[in-house]
Amino acid sequence: MQNRIAVVTGANSGMGLATSAALIKRGFHVIMACRNSERGAKALQQVKQDSGANHVELMTCDLGSLDSIRTFAKQFKERYQRLDVLVNNAGVVSIKRETTADGFESMIGVNHLGHFLLTNLLLDRLKQAKQGRIVTVSSGAHKAGNIHFNDPHLSSKYNVVKGYSQSKLANILFTRELAERLESSSVTANCLHPGAVGTNLGVNRNTGFGKAIHRVLRPFFLTPAEGADTAIYLATSPDVTDNSGEYFYKRKIASISAKARDKALAKKLWAWSEQQVNLT
Repeated sequence: MQNRIAVVTGANSGMGLATSAALIKRGFHVIMACRNSERGAKALQQVKQDSGANHVELMTCDLGSLDSIRTFAKQFKERYQRLDVLVNNAGVVSIKRETTADGFESMIGVNHLGHFLLTNLLLDRLKQAKQGRIVTVSSGAHKAGNIHFNDPHLSSKYNVVKGYSQSKLANILFTRELAERLESSSVTANCLHPGAVGTNLGVNRNTGFGKAIHRVLRPFFLTPAEGADTAIYLATSPDVTDNSGEYFYKRKIASISAKARDKALAKKLWAWSEQQVNLT
């Protein structure tokens, strides 16, 4: 039997790396979608050594560039006729306001819009699987979130909590609207809160800012493997075959904010997202 195929974004470190390793051990052919090819190559070697398996490969995909996402999707479709699992794991936390290649505020740009475009471009391949699964990493931070339609890219009054919670609320609204759109198909879409995980989120790669905070807090964090557990469960377990449009924490359906349940808000966000990424 052919290996099931999985794409994991942000696969070169943290939960993405742990998710990739776990899926490989379960017999998936894993495509590690990484922004940085050098860091991705190191992660690929690590995973191959740890697993002793070769059914894993690296493909470049920068979620902060619509062109890069389109190139990735095109290359994937040229090679593969189906996709069994898409794990939308990549995420950024920007202490200071930063923008993507397309001028989006980085957190809404990478955490939501990048995955929105990638998922939509790969939907036809997910529909070819026996049961395609889309798993998106959100956060309990969504409960503090609003979608700031009057200034979604936070060009004024920027703060990191406002931006991050907006992007994580967007993850859930996207998942719920997507699940509704996929009702007549065999594809499911779910999202999750991984818990407080000790990854490099929030650490500036250029200056190292934020590393000291991580060192102090690390004993209280989950390991990346512990944080990845629910994502792996949603990607592989027969228990959730019939679940779609749900938000999970520790393998169980968890409560979400009133805004995250707002169907009209989800539809409005979808329409805005389509316009932002030129999805026709």
